[in-house]
Parts: sequence; structure tokens; C-alpha cells
Amino acid sequence: MPQPPRRILIRSPNPVGDAVMATPAFRALRQAHPEAEIVVIGPPQHAGLLRDVSSFDEYVPLVGRSFTAIRRRARELRRRSFDWAVVLPDSARAALEPALARIPRRAGYARDRLRRALLTDALPPPMEAGRRVPISMIERYRRITRALGVPDADDALELVVHDPFRERAAKLLSEQGVGDDPILLVTPGASYGASKLWPPGHFAEACDALARRHGLVPVVLPAPSPEEIAIAAEVSAAIGTRHVYVTEPGSLEDLKAMVERCALLLTNDTGPRHVAVALDRPVITLMGPTDPRHTHHLLARQRVLWEEVECRPCGLKTCPIDHRCLTRLSPRRVLDAADELLGA
Repeated sequence: MPQPPRRILIRSPNPVGDAVMATPAFRALRQAHPEAEIVVIGPPQHAGLLRDVSSFDEYVPLVGRSFTAIRRRARELRRRSFDWAVVLPDSARAALEPALARIPRRAGYARDRLRRALLTDALPPPMEAGRRVPISMIERYRRITRALGVPDADDALELVVHDPFRERAAKLLSEQGVGDDPILLVTPGASYGASKLWPPGHFAEACDALARRHGLVPVVLPAPSPEEIAIAAEVSAAIGTRHVYVTEPGSLEDLKAMVERCALLLTNDTGPRHVAVALDRPVITLMGPTDPRHTHHLLARQRVLWEEVECRPCGLKTCPIDHRCLTRLSPRRVLDAADELLGA
């Protein structure tokens, strides 16, 4: 019988939402091997996102993308004598460091020869009738851990909110005169590309309607990038009711605290959606070019809205025609979804 792993390395996904959706796979590894040291490596900004998640012991930020940086990290990984590497992203780069570190078992998906050469336990992508198919990312990641003989844990997403950031969120809202009022948190950006963006005018119309109907105070929160700040400013300028525009976006720790505080999140199909699910907050998601099967899970407090147009899901970052998948998605549908989630 093979020896259980003493040290397990997990290469976390790069997108915020995917990292959150990986937490059930983290938990499965912890429950199967409670004595093992489990280390997660991933983007530096995710250190705060995943801080104090109970299913791993250490988060190591990936700093530097050059081959010199990769070799340096591989030497460090080899020195730490990991037994397993669980490679959740699909890129060759993600599998390269564990291979250079000579970690004995390296599991992940392999779509090409290079990935197969870098992994010892190479899984084919999810297939049906000879064709690749989208599946829930929770299930996708757990198929990797199952390949290592790890039974599934429950499928709940896990994040932890820390008191200093709760206090920062409360202070920000108090300074804007919100106090204990229920808030509608609005995250109108998307790092993926323009094709995921619901029009700013639609966001503003929905905010005004939800403020009138449910007494919510809209709080427009961009991610800290010039593009998303510009989108949020446009949404804020179009809102006619009392609202808050957060002009200095904070970290992912700040995002978690603000999501926890909200009565409802209204968002494009982006990372904050999955933060809301992890923190058990109701969320309405506007879905454009992406396939809903990637995120078809834990839907009790979610409403995922899309238009049945002939060209979706296309997966393109920029729409080559008229962006009909989102421009035709009316604010009225958001109001109806909020009635379901909050009570008419």
C-alpha cells in the first residue's frame, strides 16, 4: 500500500472566482490527509482572498514570470520535498515548476503533449461523445483530487472575513451616511473583457428600481484598475437615487468584507459572485458570453440571468457584433430576480 503524502502542493487557479471554487478540492485533500502539510501557491493578490481558509497551512505568492524566477521557485519546492502536486490551472507554465522540482506525483488536466510530459497523473478534459464539455468548476477540480484517490468533501465554498476589514467597510459606509441601511453592492466591471459587461445604463436603472422597491442603498464598488474604475464612475453618474461610489477600491480582503455586509450583490459573471456564494449572500449575476455550466452549482441564493440569443455562449472577450447577449438583458429581469431572493 502506498505511503500517504506528507507534503502536498496545490497550484491554485489564477482567476478570483476559480480560486474560490477550488476550496472544496482543498477541503477534500485536508480531510483525506489531515496530518499532511498542505501548501497553496498562486497569485500574490489571492493571499488575502484565501487567508485563514482552514484546509491548507500556508499560501506562497507566485512572484515573477521569468524562467529564472520559475527555476528559483522549483529549487525551493524541491528543497521542501513535496510528495504530491495538484495542478488546477491548465497551462504548461503551471505544471512546469512541480515538474522541475521533481515532485513524485503531479496531477492535473492535459490537453496536449507538453502537459502530459509534465504530469504523472494526466487527466483528459471532461468529454461527452468525443467532445469537450463544460462542467462545474467544483466538479472539475475534484476530478483531479479523485484521481489521487481522495474522496470528495462537501461542495461548500469557503472564505474568511477578518475584523479589521469589517471595521474598514463599516467606517466607509458610516462616513457616507449609510449606517445600518441595507446595501445593494454593485460590481460592474470584469477583468475578462468587454464582452462580460452589462451596460452601465442598465446597472443604473436596476439600482434605482431596487432602491425604490426594496429600500436598498446602492454601493458601486470597482476593482482597483483604471478600466473598472472608469466603468464604475459611469454607472455612478447615471444612478438617480442616493448611493455610494467607492472611489478608492481596496484589496480582496476589503471586497470580502463589503460582500459580507451587503443585502444583495448585483454583478457581472466575475469573481465577486463566487465570494458572495462563499459568504452566503444573495447574488444576481448577469451572464453574457460564458457557459453557465461552468458555475452551475450552489444556486439556492443565486439568480443567474442570460438572454437566449443564437450566438451565446461564444466565450469571446470582445463581441464582434452588437453585444446582444447583455444589451437585451433588461433591468426588469433583475428586479424580478431580486423579488425572488429578497421577498416581493
